[in-house]
Amino acid sequence: MTLLLPFIAFLTGWCWQGAKKINALLLARIFIPVVIVYNMVYYQAGSLSLMLFSFCSAVLVYAVFCFLFKDKLKALCASYVNIGWLGFPFALLIFGQGISSAMISLYIGGSLFGNVWAIRAVTQTQLKNVLKKVVHSPPVIALGVALIIRLMGIQAKPSWVVDGYEVAKFAMVFAGMYVLGAWLKHTKITWQDIQQSAWLMLPKLLIGLVVCTIATHLMPTPYLGLMYFLFCLPPAANIVALETHYKGTGVSARYIAAGTVVSLVVILLFWWLNFGGIVAMLAHGG
Repeated sequence: MTLLLPFIAFLTGWCWQGAKKINALLLARIFIPVVIVYNMVYYQAGSLSLMLFSFCSAVLVYAVFCFLFKDKLKALCASYVNIGWLGFPFALLIFGQGISSAMISLYIGGSLFGNVWAIRAVTQTQLKNVLKKVVHSPPVIALGVALIIRLMGIQAKPSWVVDGYEVAKFAMVFAGMYVLGAWLKHTKITWQDIQQSAWLMLPKLLIGLVVCTIATHLMPTPYLGLMYFLFCLPPAANIVALETHYKGTGVSARYIAAGTVVSLVVILLFWWLNFGGIVAMLAHGG
């Protein structure tokens, strides 16, 4: 079902685009904030370093791509990656069930970056107005709510909270893929788009190699291969939903679709070459 859900949502959006705006609204205002609050309140001890790694890596990739290509939306598509529905099942397949908690930590860091900074990437207003929107954005408000709950020492996890989180997580995947499918119905993807996405993947993979090499010296971790896997993932489907909500456009749909095709090839190569071992070897000087 984990793999089937996004395809069902995508096909639903492709066949019927009538609920595109409402799905984008629900995703940005309800589903994503609920997931952020839950994971920030109940995150496991020791996962903070992976959350920071994911967040800081996304910031670095965004900054480098903005510098190289002068395109904020393209930079967002490179830095805010699809950990939720595509990254998670492939990571379990490659690394095993034991990396579930680590993937959740990486997801939180990347999600916080993407859902907050998306406002900056898709908004053309002045910086001070963007900062005001960021402060009042649902993800930042969700962070504030989570901080208050943690300071109050509320750690109980009743069944209705768990059920609500599962519903929000399910709905987040469905809404994001629905909006992507609705936009792609009217988006033409060419071979040039695939080629461009392939060229854009190269600097991201190089950045990942450098970052993981540095990280392994700063914080020894058994998750080095998983950390590099993060740089192989495609743009998050939620980007087009956030773009729809904040800007009313769907330009990123083309980037996401082409990037997903390229990323699937890269992930298969990663799996075949056991790239985590190669990264570890290089990081430790061979």
